[in-house]
Amino acid sequence: MAGVFHSQVALRTLLRCLSPHSTLYSAVTGRTLVPGLSGPILRPKHLQCSVWARDHHAGADRAQPSPTAAPERLPFSRVTPEDVAFFREMLQGRTITDPDLLVASNMDWLKSVRGHSELLLRPQTTEEVSQILKHCTNRNLAVNTQGGNTGLVGGSVPVYDEIILSTALMNSVRDFDAVSGILTCQAGCVLESLSQYLEERDYIMPLDLGAKGSCHIGGNVATNAGGLRLLRYGSLRGTVLGLEVVLADGRVLDCLATLRKDNTGYDLKQLFIGSEGTLGVITAVSILCPRKPKAVNVAFLGCESFEQLLKTFQLCRGMLGEILSAYEFLDRDCMRLLNTHLKLPNPITDCPFYIVIETAGSNPTHDEEKLHNFLEEAMTSSLVSDGTVATEDAKIKALWSMRERITEALTHDGFTYKYDISLPVERIYQLVEDTRRRLAGKAKSVVGYGHVGDGNLHLNITSPSKDPALLAAIEPFVYEWTAGFHGSISAEHGLGLKKRNYIYYSKSSQAVELMGSIKTMLDPKGILNPYKVLPDDLR
Repeated sequence: MAGVFHSQVALRTLLRCLSPHSTLYSAVTGRTLVPGLSGPILRPKHLQCSVWARDHHAGADRAQPSPTAAPERLPFSRVTPEDVAFFREMLQGRTITDPDLLVASNMDWLKSVRGHSELLLRPQTTEEVSQILKHCTNRNLAVNTQGGNTGLVGGSVPVYDEIILSTALMNSVRDFDAVSGILTCQAGCVLESLSQYLEERDYIMPLDLGAKGSCHIGGNVATNAGGLRLLRYGSLRGTVLGLEVVLADGRVLDCLATLRKDNTGYDLKQLFIGSEGTLGVITAVSILCPRKPKAVNVAFLGCESFEQLLKTFQLCRGMLGEILSAYEFLDRDCMRLLNTHLKLPNPITDCPFYIVIETAGSNPTHDEEKLHNFLEEAMTSSLVSDGTVATEDAKIKALWSMRERITEALTHDGFTYKYDISLPVERIYQLVEDTRRRLAGKAKSVVGYGHVGDGNLHLNITSPSKDPALLAAIEPFVYEWTAGFHGSISAEHGLGLKKRNYIYYSKSSQAVELMGSIKTMLDPKGILNPYKVLPDDLR
């Protein structure tokens, strides 16, 4: 990247080369005021009679679970020696009962939820999954489908003794069409492995996540994961063309289309995208993949205010246009955690906010010229105070690590309360500031980072250890604040176990009841991933 830019104030070089080394639950209450920092926030009137409310009378007649109460175990059967023998005969050497081997599958990645399953099954084919679920339905045995177990809301691990159905061995690519870019693969393929497979063929996955080295594509689809490329390539609801799904009774639903256009009847695959394993087990996916860009540039910039960050985003969209593939942000406290816990050096000078911008295109000269012009305008407009640009793979990865490894850094800072919020872009950081003031002196760290391009904030709060008093100060405040600005309490992580009872902050009671009806129709006995997604009052 040619060109040097100077700050009008400090005449500091903008473009420097980067060195190569370079259980927690609460039902919705009927209260109408949110405890504020400078006074209460009044809920909008239209919310008082819909999303917020479940109205006062309906809520008053319903027993409200304690915020820290686990759901009661539903009357499922328990695994017997005969069940184990059945599975061992079918899955030679892939029926796991050793308690030591089950520990990792019973614990979520954050080590915040622990199940008590005594049986782990590792099928390799759709037919084996079908036989497993048919047996479990007949025996009324609950099943917890598990991919890479990288979820953050307790949706990927058992709550009690559900059988764990792992997709780890369902990791084959079935087909790839090099003309259309359509990939068909089993659900257990690791995202990073698929990326490597495609890059060898001059394509890329439309999805990129920090957990790509562990997460499975089936789990990505089941949670409708967003990730770092959504700004450019859209969500999985658009790029997933077809699914193969095994229903609770063992029937195989073949919707594994490889057509970009198919307007014959209902688009059934959409039911399973984002359903978190509660409606069926995804066994195969067909997905539309873009061509691998010939030129990739990453800029890491610093801003003095969030307002400047948003103005930079507007400028960026206008000047970079079709080559813009990512626009991410992190705040100063995120950088502090990266420095402190992971020893990652700040590639630029200290700033209140940092931006990661990625461009991807087919013409290096054209892309560099557009990026050069954008950076020059951002600098002369005093929107950006410092920055660096990388064009080589190693340096690009080093810059991206400043964004992708924040979750890892947080795990070293203490017990983490994680919130995945979708808001109007201009409101994103206001929630962080209001939460920080509300929790002053109570929390160790309150940090914000996320995807500016699609209005997705990751609000994270740490404390030395699990703290019920701190949790009570956070929830339902964060959810009420979010609903007050017409946001979503789960932008991309799903609801899982931890957020199931907060669904009414984002969905009306009519919508939730319809979800319950769909669940009952597809899984009459409720054996698939019980205690997840839907609230306790539907059980």
